[in-house]
Amino acid sequence: MSLYDYATSIKISAEGYPFYSLVMAAMRQADTDNLLLLKEAFPRVYAELVIRYNSPGGKMPEEINAENTTEG
Repeated sequence: MSLYDYATSIKISAEGYPFYSLVMAAMRQADTDNLLLLKEAFPRVYAELVIRYNSPGGKMPEEINAENTTEG
């Protein structure tokens, strides 16, 4: 890490992003070694990221189904 990384972390934390958003963003930018570590630490977050990445509009199947359900 560098002073730049530390300073950037201050700016990011000041924005108040949700924790899991930051984890998913880190996974998107991670190199192979760091992605492996993140996947091991947050397997459910990684699984959801993969599903959302491969889904239309990033929606989970149940979110898509809920939109397609109409009350008669």
